[in-house]
Amino acid sequence: MDIICVGQTTWEGDFQKAIVQLSCELAVRHRVLYVDYQHTAKDWVMGALGRQKDVPVRKIARLESPLTTKAGEQGSTVHVWQPPVMLPINFLPDAAHDRLLTLNVGRLLTGLRRVIKQLGFKKPLIINGMHPVLGLPMLGKLNEAATIYYCFDEITISPWMRQHGGRYEQDYLRSVDAVVTTSETLRRVKAQTQPNAFCVKNGVNFDLFSQVRLLIEKNPPTKPVVGYLGTADDRVNVDIVEHCVKTMPDVTFQFIGEIKEPAIIDRLSTFPNVVFTPPHKPEQLPPLLAGLSATMIPFVCNAHTYTIYPLKINEYLAGGLPVVSTPFSILDDFTGIVAMADTPEAFAKSLRHALSDQAPDRIQARIDMARANSWAHRAEEFETVFDQVLAGKKVVN
Repeated sequence: MDIICVGQTTWEGDFQKAIVQLSCELAVRHRVLYVDYQHTAKDWVMGALGRQKDVPVRKIARLESPLTTKAGEQGSTVHVWQPPVMLPINFLPDAAHDRLLTLNVGRLLTGLRRVIKQLGFKKPLIINGMHPVLGLPMLGKLNEAATIYYCFDEITISPWMRQHGGRYEQDYLRSVDAVVTTSETLRRVKAQTQPNAFCVKNGVNFDLFSQVRLLIEKNPPTKPVVGYLGTADDRVNVDIVEHCVKTMPDVTFQFIGEIKEPAIIDRLSTFPNVVFTPPHKPEQLPPLLAGLSATMIPFVCNAHTYTIYPLKINEYLAGGLPVVSTPFSILDDFTGIVAMADTPEAFAKSLRHALSDQAPDRIQARIDMARANSWAHRAEEFETVFDQVLAGKKVVN
C-alpha cells in the first residue's frame, strides 16, 4: 500500500513525534511519503538570517532536492518531501485566511503531485496528522483511496490551532473516511461527528528507550533524582511540583525539555534541588534518563488534559523507571504499574515510595508494559483500521 502522511510537525527535532514514529513503522510493510512541515516565508527569512534554527533554507528555496530518504524501522526507508514556501496566514482573520489558504494548498498540491508521479504512488492512503485546515481543501485532489484524520489533541483548546483549526475540524471530520485518536476520551468526542472513529494510543520507540535500563545497570544513580521529560507548559500543575520540591529537599527534580510555562521558572528556579536541562534529540535521551531514580507526570486535571495519552508515560516505563502521575485522563491500562496521586501531599508521598520501588519484578513489569505499547504494535493496530476503512469503501462503491 502507498501511504502519504501529512504532518504539521517537522521530521527532525528534539522530541519524539507520533506521526513520525508511525511513519517509520508503517514503512516496514508499505511505501510511505511524509509531507514535512509547511514552512512560511517568515520562517524562511528567519532561517536564512540565522534567527530560527532547523529551517531547511536550501530545500525550501529548491537549491537542494526537497525529496530525501530517511531511515525507517527494520532497514526500511521513508520518503520525506519538503513543501515549497507557504504564505504566513495563521494570524489572519477568517476571510483573509481562507482566501490565501487556497493559494497555499494549490502550491502544495502542485508539488506533491509531481512527487507522487516521480515515486509511482497509486491510489495512496492519506493520513492527516492533526491538520484539518490543510486537509479539508486537499480532499479528493490526489486520487486517494481513503483519508484518515489522525487526531492526537483537542484542537479547540490548543491556543495556536483553535482559531482556524476549530472552524475546519468539524467539516473535515464529516468528510474523511475515518478518524483515529490517541485516547479513548478523544475518540468519544470525535465520534459524535465522525462515527467511523478508532482509538490507537501513543506508542514508544522501545528499542531506544529500553537502553535506559542497560545504562542504569552499568552505572546506577548515586543520588535520588525525579525527572520530567518533554515540553513543560500550562499542563503542568506547578502547585504539586512546588510542594514536592519544598518537602523533599534531599531529592533533585530535573526537567528535561523546553519550558513554555513562565510560572515553572518563576516559582521553581530559586530552589537548589531543581535542575533545568534543555531539549535533546531523541537518540541523546537514554543517558539522561539513566540518571533518574523516578519520573513524574504532574498534569493539571482539566478538559484539555482529559483527552491526552502522553508519549512520555511509555518512554519512562521502557527504562523500567517508576512513574507517578496525576489522574488527568483515563489511564486504566496502567493500573498497578503507574502510581496515581491527585493532591500535592499524596503526590509527594507517592514519589517517596517510587524512589524505593526498585524490585526486579516491578522493573520488569514496567518494561513489559512498554514493550506491549511499542510503535511496532501501534502500527499493526493502524493497519487493522486501514483494512476496515478500505473494505467499507468497497462495499459503498
